Amino acid sequence: MGERVKGGAFLLGSVSPEQVFTPEEFTEEHKMIAKTAFDFTAKEVEPRVEELEKLNPELMSSLLKQAGELGLLAADIPEEYDGAGLDKISSMLIAENLTRGGSFGLAHGAHTGIGSLPIVLFGNADQKKRYLPALASGEKIAAYCLTEPTSGSDALGAKTRADLSADGKYYILNGTKQFITNAGMADVFVVYAKVDGDKFTAFIVDRETEGLSLGPEEKKMGIKGSTTRQVILENAKVPVENVLGEIGKGHVIAFNILNIGRYKLAVGCLGAAKHAIELAAKYSLERKQFGKPIASFGMIREKLARMATSIYVTESMVYRTGGLIDAALAEIDHHAEDAGPRIGRAIEEYALECSINKVFASEALDFVADEAVQIHGGYGYISEYPVERIYRDSRINRIFEGTNEINRLIIPGMLMRKAMKNELPFLQVAQALQKELLQPLTPVSDEPVTWEAQLVERAKKIFLLTAGSAVQKLGQKLQDEQEVLARIADLVIEIFAMESAVLRTIKKVQAKDLYADLAVAMTSFYCFDAFRRVEGYAREVLLAIEKGDVLATQLSALKKLARPPFVDWLGLTRTIAAKVLDFQGYKI
Repeated sequence: MGERVKGGAFLLGSVSPEQVFTPEEFTEEHKMIAKTAFDFTAKEVEPRVEELEKLNPELMSSLLKQAGELGLLAADIPEEYDGAGLDKISSMLIAENLTRGGSFGLAHGAHTGIGSLPIVLFGNADQKKRYLPALASGEKIAAYCLTEPTSGSDALGAKTRADLSADGKYYILNGTKQFITNAGMADVFVVYAKVDGDKFTAFIVDRETEGLSLGPEEKKMGIKGSTTRQVILENAKVPVENVLGEIGKGHVIAFNILNIGRYKLAVGCLGAAKHAIELAAKYSLERKQFGKPIASFGMIREKLARMATSIYVTESMVYRTGGLIDAALAEIDHHAEDAGPRIGRAIEEYALECSINKVFASEALDFVADEAVQIHGGYGYISEYPVERIYRDSRINRIFEGTNEINRLIIPGMLMRKAMKNELPFLQVAQALQKELLQPLTPVSDEPVTWEAQLVERAKKIFLLTAGSAVQKLGQKLQDEQEVLARIADLVIEIFAMESAVLRTIKKVQAKDLYADLAVAMTSFYCFDAFRRVEGYAREVLLAIEKGDVLATQLSALKKLARPPFVDWLGLTRTIAAKVLDFQGYKI
């Protein structure tokens, strides 16, 4: 990779292909790790999915221990604590390839991600020594306890309290944590509570802690094989040495673990989407109507093309983000005394991108899963067919790790904070755009990938025009206009998605990649489609905030920037669909 791009900076200037990590750069070790995870899922987990779906925590624990024996729980844990000490790309590949196991992938992700990472990244040497080896092997299972009955996305509104005991040896915790994944089989809980009622702090709480109990299993729409229960703390005595990080700094851990959880969730969505399109493509070739396979019907082919394109874009985004986080963490000495705060700042740098990934990938999976069911017709509604479970399981992802609505508010909020701290010259670039709009625009090229790259640059200008107008018009009041903020977030998401696909495709074309032509077709189709949405979001914002002559001027500028290219979208969908059917799924 070239010089690392700062978080959010992609909106304000050009990014070169050398500055992004793509799946084509997986090493042989990466590919071996992915194959190990895929083979384990295919041989050990998929044949037992029905058993897991009946909620069998003992079987789930057993499978996690088997995964631990193969090193599939240890990727993020340092070697000195019996882990593998691998990069984030490796742990992402493991997560992606375990999702075919349904709820198993969720249990694995909760354990290795939000459950273990707080100790990996923020624990002291003693805490790491006591907990990480057992978490790496699967001897102990972890869970993350942040949500409460009255506080979900508003994590700092938690009511759980921690008070120091009279002898100073324990913190006494009281409160209830809600919807805790892995609760029924976890041995270690990362719990957030307010010391003295106001200092938000993280604690490591053992299962056998006196005063800790569990509520009944939640009866869920999907992810039925995962155990989800309340964790109830009634005068639970937690040793003072189990405070994780600093007292009153629990938000640093909570929010940065959520940031990692968001892009890891996006990886899980990617894996599930790949599974869904594989099932849909194979079924469409087998199912006959009117004397021929439904794969021969144009509308079925268009569905498959749109599904594959969504997957390609998602894959480009999540591995780009993983590469950014890997590069940032590689600059830190994880043994240094200030490692925790530096790690927190490094992850926070890409909080914006993590939220973008979470929203886009969860909605892409919902789309792919829904279309997979549609392609199956009535059989897609029958539980004997795996797409029925994929469809139900997919719905939670738009709620997990902060709802998509909250993440859409985080995106513009993070941009504004970076601008206020002078970390991003947002307002300066937006003002400079006004002069640029007076000049003639370069006509859109008809060269492959070139015109798509030009659309990305125009989309960035549309964002600056729109968001700049909103900030100038509304000022501090903008934070109360959630509908406007959501449209601005959608602009940002589409720009990151378009650019990720374009930069990856340029690299594939330059490398004369075997699937470069397919990548060009998917990138062209996505950019054509997304650019129309970009214009729509911008128009809605301008109509909401401006009136009269100012509105007319802004809409005229938008029309100039949003002039669409001429694209044979039907030809593109047919090209993409033909490849999906040849591969019987997604391959690039």
